[in-house]
Amino acid sequence: MPIRISNLRLGLDEPEEALAGHLARALGLRPDEMVRWRILRKSLDARDRRDLHFVYTAEVCLAAGEEARVVSRYPAGCAVHAELFEEPPFVMPPPGTTPLEHRPVVVGSGPAGLVAAYFLAVHGYQPLVLERGRPVRERIRDVRAFDAGGPLDPESNYLFGEGGAGTFSDGKLTCRSSGPDVRRVLELFADCKGKPSILYDHRPHLGSNRLPAVVKAIRQRIEAAGGEVRFQCRVEDLDLADGGLRGLVTSSGYIRAEVALLAIGHSARDTYAMLVRRGLPLVPKPFQMGVRIEQPQETVNRVVYGSERWERQLGAADYALVARGRHDLFTFCMCAGGYVIPSVSEPGYFCTNGMSLSGRDSPFANSGLVVTVPPEAFEGDDVLAGVRLQQRYEQRAFEVGRGEYRCPIQWARDFLVDRPTRGQLPSSYRRGVVPAEIAGLVPPLIVEALRHGLPILDRRWQGRFLADATLVGPEARGSSPVRILRDAQTRETPGCRGIYPVGEGAGYAGGIVSAAVDGLRSAKAVIARYAPLRRP
Repeated sequence: MPIRISNLRLGLDEPEEALAGHLARALGLRPDEMVRWRILRKSLDARDRRDLHFVYTAEVCLAAGEEARVVSRYPAGCAVHAELFEEPPFVMPPPGTTPLEHRPVVVGSGPAGLVAAYFLAVHGYQPLVLERGRPVRERIRDVRAFDAGGPLDPESNYLFGEGGAGTFSDGKLTCRSSGPDVRRVLELFADCKGKPSILYDHRPHLGSNRLPAVVKAIRQRIEAAGGEVRFQCRVEDLDLADGGLRGLVTSSGYIRAEVALLAIGHSARDTYAMLVRRGLPLVPKPFQMGVRIEQPQETVNRVVYGSERWERQLGAADYALVARGRHDLFTFCMCAGGYVIPSVSEPGYFCTNGMSLSGRDSPFANSGLVVTVPPEAFEGDDVLAGVRLQQRYEQRAFEVGRGEYRCPIQWARDFLVDRPTRGQLPSSYRRGVVPAEIAGLVPPLIVEALRHGLPILDRRWQGRFLADATLVGPEARGSSPVRILRDAQTRETPGCRGIYPVGEGAGYAGGIVSAAVDGLRSAKAVIARYAPLRRP
């Protein structure tokens, strides 16, 4: 059984190649006595800027039977901890026996849809993926044209198209949960033009310039394993009969199917409305909404690292902050060395998001500053009241932006004293900014949380958090305001046999990895119930 060593520290000046020697010394061994080893976790400890260092957890394998002997003599109370450890294996269920008359359909090609389709494909189910937008290469061109001042394409933008909303994001692959399913998803991303370090970095990051290649590589694997992906094919209705799915009505025609995984994304508002009309059980749920704060990246680096020397070695610094209050204010999707982008999928609406490239080399840092908005604040009691709340403030922001998708902006200190901002303001937003009163672009409870929480965060940074900070907004697409109900065991929607809601749009995930894992687990449920269409 392998040994897990935790809390092993390396100075920032030490090369990672030296880790093997440190592991051997910690165990009282020679390096050649370790049969193999691998990093399980790597994080930066920046709590004391005078002593920045990396902290590692690693797995070490010795000759058979040696691990228990070595651990038994390991001194108790040591800062570096060693224990016997065996990671649970990744397991797929045996295929079911219920025959499928038609291939399963996956609606949406975001992280949940792509990963679900990949595992269905490699196990012989020949899935059909329906994506309302365009392939990622064409989507990149559409997004660049929009950033340059062109018109919005409602089907190919920062939110819709191959890869989903995650394709144009910071590319963070953090996940609150762990285990074999999470590791298997990260392995898939690493194999598909990701990078090996995402398997162990505490805050793994790819960047928006690398994500398109990962997305395309997964799609190519789906196709090579017998799956199919159809672009510019929007699902417009469900054909339900006798408590189950019979087919899907799409913009490209009718498709027969008795199984469909709905990985629709959190901005498919027209699809939500269709599901409500069809009588599927949807419920309102809390969601994150707020603004985005933008600061000079140099300021963030100085606060976190202290020395410019570490900035050159470690790259752009990030942060995660919370200000407690009646409505907790917390940072979300912090984009070090990043850009503010328009998170827009419908004409006449505007909201913000953030992204960064793999180099994180923009002179700006930005982060969401959000509050969890409960359903009782939606100003309506029907299931889509949260969607209408988003739309109300997004429409105001569009009007403030003069109908040109310009970004409303205000100095943070002006916001705190309710003072209008004048003149030109610095920003990474590419279509241009317009001074605005941010308090009118978010609900009152968010204004309250910002005015309470921002001074707290500024004091924590000794006056540097707000010194050169601007606020832009609203930030309204942090998560879905609705949930499509599903059974905890079968993962099907109650009363709608064959419908499997998955990912962020279904209300069961909150990021790239968690959405992908949710897709994997629903693929497992389909595999456990139905027989494959061909042998894998």
